[in-house]
Amino acid sequence: MPDFASMQQTARDEWKELENSTIPVIYFGMASCGRAAGAVEVRKAVEEALDENFLTARLVDVGCIGPCYMEPIMDITLPGWARVSYGQMTPAKAKRIVIEAIKNNAPPLDEAAGILEPLENRQTGGLPRFFDQPMLKPQVRVILRNCGLIDPENFNHYVARNGYVGLKNALGMTPEEVIEQVKLSGLRGRGGSGFPTARKWELCRVNPGKDKYLVCNADEGDPGAFMNRSLIEGDPHALLEGMLIAAYAIGANHGVIYIRAEYPLAVSRLKNALRQMREHGLLGARILGTDFNFEIKIKEGAGAFVCGEETALFASIEGRRGMPRSRPPFPAVSGLYGKPTVNNNVETISTIPNILRNGADWYRQYGTPTSSGTKTFSLVGDVRRTGLIEVPLGMSLRQIIVEIGGGTEKPFKAVQTGGPSGGCLSAEYLDTPVDYEALKAVGSIMGSGGLIVMDKDTCVVDLAHYYLDFLRKESCGKCTPCRIGTRHLYEILDRIKDGSGAPEDIDTMERLARTMSQGSLCGLGQTASNPVTTTLRSFRSEYETHIHSGYCEAGVCKTLFQYRIDPEACTGCHACAKVCPVNAIEGKAKQPHTLDSSICIRCRACYETCRFDAIEGSPVH
Repeated sequence: MPDFASMQQTARDEWKELENSTIPVIYFGMASCGRAAGAVEVRKAVEEALDENFLTARLVDVGCIGPCYMEPIMDITLPGWARVSYGQMTPAKAKRIVIEAIKNNAPPLDEAAGILEPLENRQTGGLPRFFDQPMLKPQVRVILRNCGLIDPENFNHYVARNGYVGLKNALGMTPEEVIEQVKLSGLRGRGGSGFPTARKWELCRVNPGKDKYLVCNADEGDPGAFMNRSLIEGDPHALLEGMLIAAYAIGANHGVIYIRAEYPLAVSRLKNALRQMREHGLLGARILGTDFNFEIKIKEGAGAFVCGEETALFASIEGRRGMPRSRPPFPAVSGLYGKPTVNNNVETISTIPNILRNGADWYRQYGTPTSSGTKTFSLVGDVRRTGLIEVPLGMSLRQIIVEIGGGTEKPFKAVQTGGPSGGCLSAEYLDTPVDYEALKAVGSIMGSGGLIVMDKDTCVVDLAHYYLDFLRKESCGKCTPCRIGTRHLYEILDRIKDGSGAPEDIDTMERLARTMSQGSLCGLGQTASNPVTTTLRSFRSEYETHIHSGYCEAGVCKTLFQYRIDPEACTGCHACAKVCPVNAIEGKAKQPHTLDSSICIRCRACYETCRFDAIEGSPVH
């Protein structure tokens, strides 16, 4: 078995050979987001172009680099050139660029998005750095440092970029010294609770017992969240190295990664990485020649949101129904299989190698005094630039949404933080710093990191209805406040959406919310009313308009509005009539059109198509 130094040298030699390749190297963003956008078809087209033109190139698959709105993304490195990135590829476009680049030994510059990683003595064509893109420049990449740059299935790529150096450093320390480094870093749990990571480790470390467990929660059940999936797909060894360090610190000899079965690519890459670890002496007995022994197993879950609660997650791993139990005893004393257990999420564990490699002081340079480090978020919804981001904690919501995300096309309305049981924050809260205390102070939570941005076309009643529908279905049903409360809230919202809400419904929902938050057993029930309470706080008038006026201003609740055409704004361009699926719009060219509301199915096609704001909503009565 080679020692660490020789393993590292072999990896660096391979990486250097790739960077200095004498033949073109073409990289494809092949995470789930890239594949969904057409990356597989782009890669196939490039392969065909190479064969048809008798050209040679090396093809490398990488993970998601972040700006999903630019997918599919393709990079090209030519001999003597830096790595050039191209976004929004199509098969035809990719073919043309590759052929031109290889035949001329110069990448087409007019369509390039930037230079990915400039190297000395390499041509750049005067292109800016890819990471100077507006979405990327304000970010700090700690956890995502390798995503989009390395082949996630190549062990040497990870090691060449100082992978497993954190583990090597940790094994040269006592477990207590490792925990102290994590404590000094100020790292808090990134799964949503923000509990100090080192404190959780200490509680488990001091508990006696031969068998201890480390569990990684990779279930990621929030709608719109994909941070954990993207990290595992793009850099699986970051998670696995972190698990080794954490297990060494707490004295665990068993590890379990609980990951949703709907993440097949992430599962595949984890299994491949575990196989590589075993081949290189990083798993099993006497890891790196020390007395440290550790095994990791993968448990595929069925996507139960309630299993975000750790005791429910343990029950699922043990083969029982995922339901939380009362505490104490706490997992650090009696967790999985009744043994002392630490449960951390993917991002928390993947941060650890960076701290052990660079030191606690280095990590604390980012973030705030009480919320140190960086945090990944999935930035989605009505924002212009969607994708995976990583920012220092303490950055404001406005900076994230406007500077990084590019703002919204239509007027901003709200942002949902913390997942379905988080908080809906209106424009007045945009200058709130994104850290644990600040978000809690305005009635929201950090959660695992989903940020869903909404513009004026979002109906908050419909939004709360959607989330309560999700939460009532995900409730395990064990405790009455959650089981009955989520269903009752949903039914009230359903009536309000349908136009049959009563004035007293708002008071009823607020009373229900208090009962649920005070009486539910676990975090799901305690926070399930947040979509209602936070939207009522900022948008109470919208609820009242639904109830008292029978009107949905956003034009979402179909029984509470109808479309009409403003004859003064209509130019008679006929674009709306062309997209109407039921032929409800008539009119001559260059003359105001009319819309038959008795035929209209309120599909929004005309509203989305009109460039002159001539389509508007109005009450049904």
